[in-house]
Amino acid sequence: MCGLAGIVAEGREAGVRREHLLAMREAQRHRGPDEAGIHVAAGVGLAHRRLSIIDLSHGQQPMLDEAAGLALVYNGELYNCPLLKAELEQQGVTFSSHSDTEVLLRAWQQGGEQCLPQLRGMFAFAMWDARAERIFLARDHLGIKPLYYGFTRRGDLVFASELKGLIAHPDVDRQLDPQALEDYLALGYVPDPKSIYKGIFKLPPGHWLSWRAGEPVPLPRQYWDLPFDVDQSLGIDEATARLRSLLDESVASQMVSDVPLGAFLSGGVDSSAVVASMSRGSQAPVNTCSIGFDQRGFDETVYARQVARHLHTNHFEEHVDTKDYDLLDTLAATYDEPFADSSALPTWRVCQLARKHVTVALSGDGGDENFAGYRRYRLHAWESALRARVPAGVRKPLFGLLGGLYPKADWAPRPLRAKTTLQALARDDAEAYFHSVSITSTAMRGSLYSAAFRRDLQGYDALEVFRDHARRAPTDHPLSLAQYLDFKTWLPGDILTKVDRASMAHSLEVRVPVLDHRLVEWASSVPPALKLRGGEGKFIFKKMLEPDLPHEVLYRSKMGFRVPVAAWFRGALRSRLQQSLMQGALAESGYFEPAMVARLVHQHVSGQRDHSPTLWSLLMLDAFLRRTQGQADGLAAGELLRQVPAAEASS
Repeated sequence: MCGLAGIVAEGREAGVRREHLLAMREAQRHRGPDEAGIHVAAGVGLAHRRLSIIDLSHGQQPMLDEAAGLALVYNGELYNCPLLKAELEQQGVTFSSHSDTEVLLRAWQQGGEQCLPQLRGMFAFAMWDARAERIFLARDHLGIKPLYYGFTRRGDLVFASELKGLIAHPDVDRQLDPQALEDYLALGYVPDPKSIYKGIFKLPPGHWLSWRAGEPVPLPRQYWDLPFDVDQSLGIDEATARLRSLLDESVASQMVSDVPLGAFLSGGVDSSAVVASMSRGSQAPVNTCSIGFDQRGFDETVYARQVARHLHTNHFEEHVDTKDYDLLDTLAATYDEPFADSSALPTWRVCQLARKHVTVALSGDGGDENFAGYRRYRLHAWESALRARVPAGVRKPLFGLLGGLYPKADWAPRPLRAKTTLQALARDDAEAYFHSVSITSTAMRGSLYSAAFRRDLQGYDALEVFRDHARRAPTDHPLSLAQYLDFKTWLPGDILTKVDRASMAHSLEVRVPVLDHRLVEWASSVPPALKLRGGEGKFIFKKMLEPDLPHEVLYRSKMGFRVPVAAWFRGALRSRLQQSLMQGALAESGYFEPAMVARLVHQHVSGQRDHSPTLWSLLMLDAFLRRTQGQADGLAAGELLRQVPAAEASS
């Protein structure tokens, strides 16, 4: 895996400052410790850090074809590389290496952006066309690999794999975006296409853009979307056979590597499915890695060991203390913008463990989104069925009134919280699903914000993110809509971001075969009744796995990759919580009402209420703000350039 960076000057005569480009590249050294490259020409600069995985002696970047006027920097893996190469060779194209970088260069040379739907893998890349004086940026179908872009104060286009690559440039504005902050407080991450900074954007999954100096800010163009073209004739036997074929094909294509390879194994259904498929296709035992905790309610290693024994894997396991919260500041540096998924802690640790044994690891991410595995899908489907029985003209005022009058019961299981259920019944499907995944409710966010910050928001509500996606959704089925919304928000914004940054922090490549876009397309065609049946999520996925895995692994209650945040805040993290939120950078930001923040802290530490999701998001925001306050313009660039060989910096 790799890190890329680039600058396109607002005019050829303006030129590109080499030291700025080098600083952007070296900020991402962890993404590619094996090799580094740079290319500076009239009006453009491209830089690259490489983690060598395939064809270790070739594929150096930036990759140039001077005769064609093309220069490429690329992060990712093309799993259909052999097929694409064979097709191009039939067209008369010749190759000098076995690297997928050269295949991508030639595919683009032959078809431009028309080649994007044919690419199968994870990727983010930038292609400079010197003849047209135009840059092209593209990102893979599902958003597995990241790509940020924006403009400097003088009008240069800058882009990088990570946000830290852009803010290493001293001329990039770091003004926070109030709308992105509202999104973060609602969801726990900043969803595409926003970043936490006003002038910096994430290229959305399945999109590309192009820009030439003098043109306005480019608008991303979509080349792929989930179809959700449901095949109602699909039966169980046919579905399980097709699913097994697609999974095995995807896993086999992603096991190609010239460096040691293994897999994450949590003991859950998704990672176990990937390891089972790897074992079917490998003569040697698969290397598997698991992280356990010293607190029983958060430890799944007993299931991971059971699967490892069942599949005869070469299993590595470590246990960490559930008080493993010393990583808070490390996570703030790793994720660059506020990120409130507390499972980033164990994810960071399992990547650290895996890197001791392998350079490439396969993950089971995507199974829940593809096959309706989350508990929230079951509740959403149940509530949506109730909503459909009452006309909207009656339902909204009636249940809205009842929900407002009914007392809160946060201590009760979700289905028994009548207030929550009544409020959900008053909403439409998109709004109800947004509220079900929000970590901080609309009402609580409103009470937390200061008057000044509410003015900055100008009436904006994070719900608009879900509304926009719902309007473009190719389905109106409640379960399919919820899945579609997750593919557009939660999956790229939280899950894939979490894994990419944690793995790249350890120079580990993680591949996600369950998110092969052809498998995802097929999964979207599976009737909802084969995904969620009798309250059982991932029904067809589990049926497919019954010959491969123990019943108690497939049908046990879902535990998830969790940490005991609520207990931390009432124990060892109590003093840090109080100091950070009431005296630190968060308190000085002016975004929040101090009395309301103090009230949430008091209610939680005293045991009156569980505000741990909101408090964790505020704590991570405080860590982000403290970090940004300590970064002076130009300081990061100076520190990074001291790591660059003198000959490269001056040439």
